[in-house]
Parts: sequence; C-alpha cells; structure tokens
Amino acid sequence: MTKSDKMVWHALFCAGVVLLCAGFVFLGIFGIFQNRLLTANAIDLSCSAKASAVIETTTKRKLFAHNENAKLPMASTTKIMTAITAIENCKDLDEKFEISPKAVGVPGTSLYLRKGDVFSTRELLLGLMLVSGNDASVAIAEHVAGSTSEFVTMMNDLARKIGVKSTHFANTHGLDADGHYTTAYDLACITAYALENDVFREIVGTKNTKIVNGNYSGEIKYLRNKNKLLHTLDGCIGVKTGFTDDAGRCLVSAVEKNGIRIVCVVLNCGPMFPESAEILQTCAEKFKLYDLTEMYDFDRDVKVLDGRTSSAKIGTAEHFVYPLTEKEVERLKFVYTLPESLSAPTKKGEEVGKVEIFLDNDLLFSEKIFTIEEIKPKSVLQRMKDFFGNWEVSPEVD
Repeated sequence: MTKSDKMVWHALFCAGVVLLCAGFVFLGIFGIFQNRLLTANAIDLSCSAKASAVIETTTKRKLFAHNENAKLPMASTTKIMTAITAIENCKDLDEKFEISPKAVGVPGTSLYLRKGDVFSTRELLLGLMLVSGNDASVAIAEHVAGSTSEFVTMMNDLARKIGVKSTHFANTHGLDADGHYTTAYDLACITAYALENDVFREIVGTKNTKIVNGNYSGEIKYLRNKNKLLHTLDGCIGVKTGFTDDAGRCLVSAVEKNGIRIVCVVLNCGPMFPESAEILQTCAEKFKLYDLTEMYDFDRDVKVLDGRTSSAKIGTAEHFVYPLTEKEVERLKFVYTLPESLSAPTKKGEEVGKVEIFLDNDLLFSEKIFTIEEIKPKSVLQRMKDFFGNWEVSPEVD
C-alpha cells in the first residue's frame, strides 16, 4: 500500500469515527428528549403557546407543561400579583380615597380615572381585574404603599414568600419593561396562592359589576370581565387576560370541578381562549384527587417480645392527597419498611418503620410509621407464670 493509499484510508477511518460518535450523540439526545416527553406530561395535549403550565393548586403538580421554565414577559397577568399584594396589605378595602394624580393618564388599557375621582381599593381591584385598568394598578399601589416603587418591592417580597424563583416585577400593570418577567410555572404557582384568598377569588370570578364614583358626580362605571372563559366554560373561576407587543396574548385561567382546582397559564398564545378551555376541560376530566394514604395495605399490629401484650398497634399520622389519572393509579407502588417484631417496652409514638409511595420509579411521598399505643414489659407475676408454666412434669417411673 502506497503512502497516499494509507492517507486515504486514515482519512476515511477518521471520518467514520466522527460519524459514529455523532450517531451516538444524536441517539443519546433523542433518547433524553423521548424520556422528557414521556415524563413531562401526564396526558397527551398540545398547545401553541410559547410557554404553558397547568397545575393542580394544592400540590402544584404539573399536569401539562411546555417550556414552563422560560423567563418571559407576562403583560397584564402581572395584575394577579398586584391584586393579591394589595388585598394582603390594605387595612380597609372599602375605605374611599381620592385618586393620586400619578394614576391619571397611565398608558394602555384604562379605567379612565380622573383627578378628583374617589373610589375604594375594592372597587379599583374590580377595575383592575375585570377591565385591566393600568391606571387602577397605580392608584392602588399609591394608596396601599405610598408609592409604586415601594409597592413593587412588596410584590417581589411576596413572590419570594410564595417560593417562585424565576419571577421579577418592575411595575404594577405589566407593560413591557426591563427586569419584568416570569415563567409559566411560576405564574401558575402565584395564581394558586392567590386563589386561596376569598376576596381575590370573588373579584376574579365576577362577570359583570358596577362601581360608583364617590365624588360629587356620582358617576357609575359598568365593568364586564374580559375573560371570555368565565362566560363560556363550565366551572371557570377566573383569572386574568393580558397583551403587549412583547408578551403577545397571555391568559391565566382556572376551573373548579369534581373537587379539584386547576390553573392553566399560556404565555404568547394566539388562540388563548379555545386552547386554554380545551386544556382545562381535558385535565378536569382526566385527573382526580386521591388520598393515597387510604390505599395503605400493611398489618396494623406488630409482634412485641417480652411485653404485657403480644402485639402493638401501629399507624401513620399524615394524609397525602395527589392528582392522578386512572391509569396512573394502577402504576402506584407502596413500599413498607417494618420490623418483624419489637421488644418491650415500647412508647406511644415511637418510630418503627416507614412507607414510601412510588409512581413508576418516582417517589411521590414518604412518611414514618409509629406505634400508637404504649406496651410495658411483662410484670414479675407474668414472668413467674411464664416460667412455671413452661415447666414440664416428668412421667412417673415404676
């Protein structure tokens, strides 16, 4: 073989190695991607949103999600945090006050507040959440915190309290701004938190109402909720629409059906109403809340050695409720770690084992198993009875 032939074969060999490695890399990436698709969503759904997240509100379990951790602008869905921050920090929601001049003429969607108007925080919250008044958000912030900057600080403090880590607010209304972003999953968690508040839930669930200007004019403002799902989707309880050029069409919606509350967030989604409705309907039909601790199947008595009674009752203290589909329930696995016996004395509340609940290979829940009664060691009399009772009488020998 000539030198040139060797060079050709060497080049071909190197090219083959490169292609083989690339193939392994592709297969590895494809395998990871397949696994992510299989594990990311519990049900088969599609959504055209740039990012989406659907959660059950008590557990925060993701029922469906796509690009849910991407930091994105959220337009007027910002006002969910504005509203709950105001509700938690306003001393009297029904106290009337004069609108701050800084709240007049705020760009974007408006309640058309004017200098000299007089409204309560509750009325402005209705204007904020039903018709998305940007001016109402500023008026609320000025009244509750003294300034919008201080109120925004309160919003960010509350975000940290809720536990969201990829959200930051720069204003009260959601107009595009540097440093103003969230994720679909964060926004779903913020909404789940807000929906625990009775006042918030009542406001965002209001379809139509009116507010009365408390100044000399007595002007009445009629408000109709922009969230179409409130008027068309069975079980819908809110929550908020939004749109800016950067954020696109955004919608946070929620339903309560069959004892389960579900929040759906779509960010930058053209057909936000029909797609959200389909997602919410499907999730409400497919998922149920199960108390998995009611499915425990272990012996509630454990043998006790040298005790005044031969066994001790054991049990668990917690309840664990989790949203699952019927098919997922069939894939649950309960693993019990328990001793064959205990030695007296045993105290009430003594840890003796644990139970773990798996969905396939994912650990959903774990809790300790305790004794639920005290077992004292045998008394001296019992020991004597045992001792003499174990004596055997030898047969007589002729």
